[in-house]
Amino acid sequence: MFLLAGSACAAGFLAYGIHWAFFDMERLPAGEHLTEATSPDGTYTLKAYASHGNATVSNAVRGELVFHEEKDKTKNIYWNYREESADIRWMDDDTVEINGRTLDVPHDTYDFRKE
Repeated sequence: MFLLAGSACAAGFLAYGIHWAFFDMERLPAGEHLTEATSPDGTYTLKAYASHGNATVSNAVRGELVFHEEKDKTKNIYWNYREESADIRWMDDDTVEINGRTLDVPHDTYDFRKE
């Protein structure tokens, strides 16, 4: 019984560690500022950053949502590989399109690693 519980705990910690190290959107590289656009009502700003690859990794774009009503708290909501630029268009107060992907903010995210 204790062996089973210990194994389940270890597996849980291992799974969390892998997610944290490789898939946590808050651990993405900062990158170089590309552009930004504020929602029509001024509640959010989406800032886009380019993460320049190297010989083994391609370029990527990170989208950071800024919550103006929450002391400019930020959250990464977009991460796509093999991109170098960002086209941001607000469809309405809570819907943004970045490089052809539509997100309902603040809950939706896009991460190419989870496709």
